[in-house]
Amino acid sequence: MRWIKADDADVMLAIWNDPAFISYAGDRGVRSIEQARAVIQDSIVPLYATHGHGPYCVIRKADMKRIGICGLFHRDQLEHPDIGFAVLPEFSGAGFAWEAARGVVEHARLNLGIRTLNAIVSPRNIASIGLIEKLGFALVGGITMPGETEEVRLYSMDLV
Repeated sequence: MRWIKADDADVMLAIWNDPAFISYAGDRGVRSIEQARAVIQDSIVPLYATHGHGPYCVIRKADMKRIGICGLFHRDQLEHPDIGFAVLPEFSGAGFAWEAARGVVEHARLNLGIRTLNAIVSPRNIASIGLIEKLGFALVGGITMPGETEEVRLYSMDLV
């Protein structure tokens, strides 16, 4: 995994327009490479400077193909950073999200000094709920994010 950069606009565009991503995480309204590049530069890259982390590009070791994202996000309404992940549909179900998420949790614990980590997930996203629970997150309850109407599940895990 590595930080996302402008050259990853094609992967981000594919993720943001994947029907499963739109259904579970929402429509970002990004429809072109240029828009994706702008979102990366304006919204993702600043996270690295501000927090020292953010989403990472997930790269398959066998052929160095970029297959998804996984990383840490900061939301004003949550006290702690939250983990998020998405893999391109053709790589879904192969364990890549699990491997990446496990690595991000360990990185948060060992290198970033994060003591508590959150996860938010649509109650309809059974696969992601399974992954989050397998990682060791515990359900805290429901929360409605600003600007949204659907309640999502809030999970938490102590890293100490």
